[in-house]
Amino acid sequence: MNWGAIDRYAKSLIKEAGHKIRISFFSTIDIDSKAEANDLVTNIDREIERFFIRRIKNDFPDHRIFGEEGFGDEIDSLEGIIWMLDPIDGTMNFIHQKRNFAISLGIYADGIGMLGYIYDVMNDDFYHAFKDEGAYFNDERLPVLENTPLEEAIIGVNASWVAPNRKIENEPIVEMVHKCRGTRSYGSAAMELAYVSSGRIDAYLSLRLSPWDIAGGIVIAHEVGAIATNLKGEPPHLLGQDTFIVARPGLHDEILRNYIKLK
Repeated sequence: MNWGAIDRYAKSLIKEAGHKIRISFFSTIDIDSKAEANDLVTNIDREIERFFIRRIKNDFPDHRIFGEEGFGDEIDSLEGIIWMLDPIDGTMNFIHQKRNFAISLGIYADGIGMLGYIYDVMNDDFYHAFKDEGAYFNDERLPVLENTPLEEAIIGVNASWVAPNRKIENEPIVEMVHKCRGTRSYGSAAMELAYVSSGRIDAYLSLRLSPWDIAGGIVIAHEVGAIATNLKGEPPHLLGQDTFIVARPGLHDEILRNYIKLK
C-alpha cells in the first residue's frame, strides 16, 4: 500500500472540500434535526460527505467509508481500509457562528490508524499525521507533549457533564474544574483533539462521541504522545458511540483515577 500517495490524495481532497464549504455560505443552507432537536445536520454536511464518497469510491473502490451522514458503507468490522469521515464536525457552530468547525478524517488499516486529518476550514489550519512519521500543524512539526499537572492544565469539557446527569457522577467533575487552571468548550470534538495535540489545551473529555468524531484526531494525538481512551481507560471504540478522553501523558491517568466515576 502506497500510504504516501494516499496521504497526498486525502490532503488534496480535504482542501477541495473545504473550499466547497466556504463558498456554501453564499447559498441557501437547509437545516434539519436528527434524533435529537439539537443534533443538527445541513444539506452541506450531506453534500460534502457525498463528494468524498464519490471520489474515494472511484479512485479506491476496495476501500470502505464510515461517514456520519450515513451515505457510506455499513461497517461492522475494522477489517481492510476504512475512511472514517465527519464532513463538518461542529455543525451547530457551522450554522450559528460560521467558524469553529472542522473536516475530520481518519484512515485505518485493519483497525490501526495510519493517517489522520483535522482541517479548520475557516482558518485554513490543517492538523495532520502519518503513523510513526510525526504530527504537523500546517507545515510545522508538533513537538511531543510533556506532562502537565492538573493545577496548570486547561481542560476541554462541556458544561452539561459538570451539571447532574445520567452518565457520570458530576461532583468529582466539579472538583476537577475547580482544581484545574481553566476550562474551555469549543463545540467540536475534532477541534478539541487538535488543540490537545498542539498544546493549546491539555485534556478533552466527552461522554458520547462517535468514531468519525475522533478517528482522525486519535492518529494525530498518538504521534505527539497524548493518551486517548474511553473513560474506563480502554482503547476507543471505533464501531459505535463511546465515552472519550484524550490528554497529555500523566494528566490522563490523574483525571481517570481521581475524577471519573461513571454511573
